[in-house]
Order: sequence, then structure tokens, then C-alpha cells
Amino acid sequence: MKSILVTGGTGYIGSHTVVELQQAGFEAVIVDNLSNSDRSVIDGITRITGIRPHFEQVDCLDDKKLSDVFRKHPDIKAVIHFAASKAVGESVQKPLLYYRNNLQSLLNVIEVMTAQGVPSLVFSSSCTVYGQPDVLPVTEDAPVKAAMSPYGNTKQISEEIIRDIVYSGAPLKSILLRYFNPIGAHPSAEIGELPNGVPQNLVPFITQTAIGLRPVLQVFGNDYHTPDGSCIRDYINVVDLAKAHVVAIQRLLQEKADAPVETFNIGTGRGLSVLELVDTFQKVTGVALPYRIAARREGDIEQVWADPHKANTVLGWTAKETIEDTLLSAWRWQLVVNG
Repeated sequence: MKSILVTGGTGYIGSHTVVELQQAGFEAVIVDNLSNSDRSVIDGITRITGIRPHFEQVDCLDDKKLSDVFRKHPDIKAVIHFAASKAVGESVQKPLLYYRNNLQSLLNVIEVMTAQGVPSLVFSSSCTVYGQPDVLPVTEDAPVKAAMSPYGNTKQISEEIIRDIVYSGAPLKSILLRYFNPIGAHPSAEIGELPNGVPQNLVPFITQTAIGLRPVLQVFGNDYHTPDGSCIRDYINVVDLAKAHVVAIQRLLQEKADAPVETFNIGTGRGLSVLELVDTFQKVTGVALPYRIAARREGDIEQVWADPHKANTVLGWTAKETIEDTLLSAWRWQLVVNG
């Protein structure tokens, strides 16, 4: 059985990807320092799949311990690299933390991979690399603009690092998945988004407000040049997103890639405003959601949504879940978390 190392594998997207990998017949080896996740996630993965993934509590900043993981699991054939700090607003406040954590961890992963003869890397990138696109929906050919946040800049720099290393002749090939805004939870309600402390992402803040953990939801800005004044995003179901990582791994392992580095947008192709998302949540759950308009948040992009045609045709991947079912899954998960 082929083993896939998943850094950040107890995190939100990582845990859902581990589920899909195991259900696709891969063996998963999780590396995570549990800085923004909980060990109980492994139990949830096990209940869903019937298989307990290997888990190593290791920080990717520790290259020696990371090397030990590869030596302990010699069947690792590829890596999916999620481990990173990920909140736009926090990155504006703590840029040094983001640059150190996100860039050094990537460098360590690639150095250890190449030293251990593991050639295939799927990298967790982001639509933030596009900044505010000139044309919507945004394709992979759109120019990468100056980042609007340190978080976005770490994704741009990480992509450049990967390309430079690959095209230097190093024994590495990579697929960069630029995904849009993942939301929702596994339909089993065994795993979902479980941030430590105050949520930095919109949907867990919505669900925590709806259940009474937060007094009010802040909508950052209602004066953008959008139909209702709030930001527009492409919200993608996390299970759909996880499945994109599996097909990317399969493409690398089957050596079907058209180039040493390939890039794919992973989104639905539909833009939805923050206020539309709030309204949809209230309609599908029947729960009134207290919210107020706050000032714009530094680092936020006005509007962006994907053109997923390349992923649809080349990878054979398509987002399938509706926004209604996705929000319901997030709500069911919140109800489980709160007993």
C-alpha cells in the first residue's frame, strides 16, 4: 500500500483529505504539531474510515524530527503539505510568525523529501495569490499580483520556491492547488472545522454565533463595489476540496502530469457574498443569526471566484455539493461539538 505523508493532517482540510485518501486505498501518515487542532480528530477519522491513520506529533520546523518520520515510514511515496498558519487578519498583525512558519516549514519538507527520495508534492496554495483579479472568474493564467496580506504573500513565495527548486533540476514534481474558501464538515459530523480560540474564518464564526458561543457576527464592510456591499467569495465544500487532493496525488504517482509543476484552481465557479451566505444559513437552519456591520478588515480582497474549467477537464474533478447542504453540514458539526 502506498503511503502519503500529510502535514497538518489533523487540521481542517488535512483531516478531510486523510479520510478521502484512506477511502481511496492509500495509507496516511499524519504529521502535525497540534497548534491549531486536536488529537481527537484522529478518532473521528478512524470512525469514518475504519482505519486509524499513523500519527506523528512533529513540527515541520524541526527538520531532524521530520527526517525521522520519513525513516520510520519508508513506504511514503508523496507528500501533501498543509501545515501553515492561515488567517489573513492574524497575518497582518503577526507577519514574522507567518513568514517563519509557512516558509521554513516548506523548505524543511522539500529538503527532507529530496533527501529521502520522495519526488511528489501536492501543495496547499490559495486564491489569495491573485489579489483582486482584473477579470472574474479568475483562471490559472491570471497574473499573480502583489499580495494584500502576509498570509497571501507566503503562498506566493511558496509557489515560487517550489518552481525554482523543481526547475533547478531537483528530483521533485509538484501540483499546486489554489483553492478558494473551504467551508462545511464531513456529512458524518465526525470531523469539521474546530479552531482553537476565536475563529478566524467566517463559517465557524457563524455557527458559533448561531449556537450562542459568540454574541454577534461581524460582517467586515458593506461598502464594497458588490451588489450588497459585502465581500464576495467562492465557497467550496471541504469534502469536495479534499477529493481534489486525492486526484492530484494520483496524477503525480501515475506520472500523468503535463509539466513538472502544474497549477489548478479548486473552486465552484460561483461567487457568493458574505451577506448572501448569512441569509442562506438562516434559511436552511431556521436559526436567526445576530450580526452587525463592522469596518473593512485589512488584507481582505473585495471579490474573487474561480474558473474551475482546468481542474474539471484535466483532473476530472468537479465540485458537487450545494451551498445549502454544505452549510447544514457545518451546523450539524457545531451541534455535535456542543453536545
